[in-house]
Amino acid sequence: MTFNSWEFLVFYPIVLLLYFILPKKLKWPMLLLASYYFYIFYQADLVFLIFGTTLISWIASRIIEKTERQGVKKLCLALTLIVCLGVLFLYKYLGFLWGSVRGVAALFGIETPDIVLNLILPVGISFYTFQTLSYVIDVYRGDVKTESNFFFYALFVSFFPQLVAGPIERPGNLIPQLKEYHPPCRENTVKGAKHMIVGFFKKICVADLLSVYVDEIYNNPAEADGLGIIIATVLFAVQIYCDFSGYTDIATGAARIMGIRLMKNFDHPYTATTIKEFWSRWHISLSGWFKDYLYIPLGGSRCSKPRHLMNLFIVFLVSGLWHGAAWTYVIWGAIHGIYQIIGNLTIKPRNLIIGKLGLSEKSVIVVWARRIITFVLVSFAWLFFRANSVEDAFILLRRLFCDGWGAGIDVTLEAMGLGITSILMCIFSVHTLIMIDKLTVWGDEEDGSDLLVKNGSFIYFIWTIMFAWAILLAKDVLGTFIYFQF
Repeated sequence: MTFNSWEFLVFYPIVLLLYFILPKKLKWPMLLLASYYFYIFYQADLVFLIFGTTLISWIASRIIEKTERQGVKKLCLALTLIVCLGVLFLYKYLGFLWGSVRGVAALFGIETPDIVLNLILPVGISFYTFQTLSYVIDVYRGDVKTESNFFFYALFVSFFPQLVAGPIERPGNLIPQLKEYHPPCRENTVKGAKHMIVGFFKKICVADLLSVYVDEIYNNPAEADGLGIIIATVLFAVQIYCDFSGYTDIATGAARIMGIRLMKNFDHPYTATTIKEFWSRWHISLSGWFKDYLYIPLGGSRCSKPRHLMNLFIVFLVSGLWHGAAWTYVIWGAIHGIYQIIGNLTIKPRNLIIGKLGLSEKSVIVVWARRIITFVLVSFAWLFFRANSVEDAFILLRRLFCDGWGAGIDVTLEAMGLGITSILMCIFSVHTLIMIDKLTVWGDEEDGSDLLVKNGSFIYFIWTIMFAWAILLAKDVLGTFIYFQF
């Protein structure tokens, strides 16, 4: 079941009604059953994986907390890592690894058996695997106490709003909230509904709309021209942001209406002035996970400069691999790792140049120049992320930088299917998104609610446009969320 499906529009109100009318002791069992139903509806044959991962990590955490023997603690942690990461490797990376081995062997004329693994990638496996691992590691470190009730822990892992595409929650934030009583609240309902509406708009009216024109270029790289590649790549930057942050908005909104606050996962990433800042604003839960469980254990920045830079590169290389079992994702991660290294090494020279120009780092010219440069760098990396293969990626690069500038803008737009009406729809969708984005912020900060009183007609006009357009576009364009495949 996906958020942008009619089934969810029936499922969620029923769950919400039961959540508020059932007695407290029955609320969490209902949520657990609903969460597993949510997953089973989408992929029933692989539900045993999430249940098995949950059970093994819970048993290991209980043993770790109860025993005083350090060797036993380490053994339980190691076994959990082996089992959970082993399942992830089997279903997501084994076919990729074997294909890579065969490719290298073929270069040296070595024949290898063509083994086909017909394994279906479990939806959200990367997300719930990382969530269970963080729990066991936190228990091992003594940062959290184990949950004595297995079914409460199972609900933490499978809570349906964030089950298949995050945010990757931490036990200290989510488990206590699942145990609390949350009566119906007008503030939670209003803020949660606003986030859900914005999320649906981002997905249906922006991401799905733009995907049509992006696919025209990326699915036909040999026929693409340079201008078309630039336009499609910029559109993809908007598409993937609206697709992923749209999912997060729906997830956090759905949870917020129930009084449960999921962690922040996006914070206007394309306003970042450096690549480092971009990653503090994009997929925040994943960046935080890698920082706490990979970057710091590797030594972080408390080591020699070369080792520090190597740690940064390793983290982003692994991040690329986490996103998908393909060399395009590995290259994408490596590019961001290189960005981080270059950015780290050039901080002083860049600041020196700004000073010599008589400007300050906070001046409008400098801020916007940095934003544009950062967006260009991020978008360039997105080209590898979106490309269907490494071969396609290099065809696109060759067409972009060498021999793909013969067509005019009218021919390019026609090839992408971008007529006047389509262009106006894209502009209107993105412009509406920008306006709405200014009215919704995170948590308990001021979120523009006072504007509902001062300029109520304007706000409700925008909501009406969003609903109407979502229904209109859903008839023609409706795609699954991109991050479901990770």
